[in-house]
Amino acid sequence: MSTVEKAQTLARLYDAPEILRVVNVWDVVSAKAIADLPETTALATAGHSIASTFGFPDGQIPRELMIDMVGRIAAAVDLPVSADLDDGYGDAGETTRLAIGAGVVGANVEDRLKPLSDSVAVVEAIVRAGEAEGVPFVLNARTDAIVRGGDRPLSESLVDAVERGRAFLDAGAHCVFVPGILDVEATKTLVEGIGYGKVSVIGLPGALAANEYESLGVARISYGPLTQRVALTALQDVASSLYADGVIPEGTRALN
Repeated sequence: MSTVEKAQTLARLYDAPEILRVVNVWDVVSAKAIADLPETTALATAGHSIASTFGFPDGQIPRELMIDMVGRIAAAVDLPVSADLDDGYGDAGETTRLAIGAGVVGANVEDRLKPLSDSVAVVEAIVRAGEAEGVPFVLNARTDAIVRGGDRPLSESLVDAVERGRAFLDAGAHCVFVPGILDVEATKTLVEGIGYGKVSVIGLPGALAANEYESLGVARISYGPLTQRVALTALQDVASSLYADGVIPEGTRALN
């Protein structure tokens, strides 16, 4: 598929009645392992996981390293790739242009609860960059209204998330990502306020299952750095077993 075709495919996956399930990846080998599964229709990168791969705290990896890795992932698979581009690295339009050049067709970009007008300007810059490159770039605009809401009541954070989400959609975003542990009532509030099929969530421990979110009108579920943590947990556990004179488990697949 061409870059444009991949972007169009990604948009259709968001708009389908079935929830888009993306298992986050962080390098080429993890991307290939997930892409080989017949259930995989698109890939999403995890910015936290890529930063950790290079030894950086979440959100502090240099842009050139992030673009290099998401580009390597996009080149390794024939599927639409949506990248976590943190907050746009100070120039969201240029970051989007670089990502498209690397083969990425969608992104999460977070607002970090900056003033709404500034956050809307970032969304507008991303949309303009996609248009300038001739690619219908699929922006999953993230609001940190809940995860950075501090001690304020959840009800206030939900109101903020809805206001920001509507503004982001009006500015050209395709969907709105609201990370946090969302129960049924919180999810209903977001979907009713932002729009059916326009809310994206993260599958954290204690959150709902994907099919439950689907029944509530959520468009996409992803898993952020949790997939890398599962992989690293398995690595550390097998290492402990090997130190204790264990052996490599039978059934280990040659995925590399």
